[in-house]
Amino acid sequence: MESFLCLFPRGRRGSLLLALALNCFCFLSGAPRRAESARVFTIINQCKTTIWPAASPGDSFGGGGFALRPGQSIVFTAPVGWSGRIWGRTECNFDASGNGSCATGACGTTLKCGASGAPPASLAEFTLASKDFYDVSLVDGFNLPMVVKPVNGEGNCSAAGCDGDLRESCPSELAVKVNGRTVACRSACDVFDTDQYCCRGQFGNAATCQPTFYSKKFKAACPTAYSYAYDDPTSIFTCSNADYIITFCSTRKQQACSYHNNRLVCSGSGRSGPTMSILMLVLLYSLLALQFSV
Repeated sequence: MESFLCLFPRGRRGSLLLALALNCFCFLSGAPRRAESARVFTIINQCKTTIWPAASPGDSFGGGGFALRPGQSIVFTAPVGWSGRIWGRTECNFDASGNGSCATGACGTTLKCGASGAPPASLAEFTLASKDFYDVSLVDGFNLPMVVKPVNGEGNCSAAGCDGDLRESCPSELAVKVNGRTVACRSACDVFDTDQYCCRGQFGNAATCQPTFYSKKFKAACPTAYSYAYDDPTSIFTCSNADYIITFCSTRKQQACSYHNNRLVCSGSGRSGPTMSILMLVLLYSLLALQFSV
C-alpha cells in the first residue's frame, strides 16, 4: 500500500471516522521501506542443544560469534553493502576469555570469528544491495539444518535451505563422527578431492559439472540449498528490501516469527500483512457505507 494514501481526507464528506479508518489502515499495512535501509537479521536456535552461530565479516553480528541456547533468538542489523556468511558451530567449549574449540564449524580457537569456519559446515550466504542475493550452501559440507526466510520483502523472496537433517542419512564415507555419533557430513570434494566432485578442470563449468550420487543426497535433505558448485537454478534467490530470519534445526515449512518495527512479523507474510490489511479494508468499506448513508 503506497504511503500517499496516508492522508487526512478532504472535502465536505470527509469525517473523523473516515480519516481514522484510512490512517489506521495505513499504519497497520505499513509504507514500503527504502531499499538502502539496513537489514534486520533474526537468528533462532530450534535445536535441542546450544549452538554457537558465527558470521564473517562479523562486526554487525556480535563481533563474529556468540552462544545461542535452545529456543533462544537474537537480532542484529547489517548495512546495505554487507556481503558475508553465517553458520553454526556445534559442541563448543570456550573459556571466560573466549578461547576454546568446536566439533564442527570452528574458526580457529576463538569465540569471535574473524574468518570463515572450517568445513564441513552449512552456510547462509548474503549480498545486500538494492536487490539482495542469498542462499544456503552445502558445498563445504553439512553440520546443521538451516533455513533462511525473508520477511517484509518484495520479489521472489523464497525460503532457502533444508527440509531434513543430512546427518541422519549421511553416507558413511562422508560422515564425521564424535563418540560414534555423526556430527557432520563432509562434501565429496573434501573427501575425494577429484575434479569431478570439485567442479574443476574439465568439469569446471555448468555444462560438464553435473549432480553426483553424493550431491543428490545433499539435495534430497535440502532442496533449496547448493549441493554442488553449479547448483544455481534451485539454490540462489533474490529479494528486495527484506529482513531475514535464519533458523537452525528448522524446515522450510515451519513458520518463524520475529519483532520488526515494534510488531510481530512471520515468515511467509508480505510487507503489508495480508490478514490485517483485509480486515482493515472491511472496516474501511463499512465506515464508508455508514458515511454515505447518513
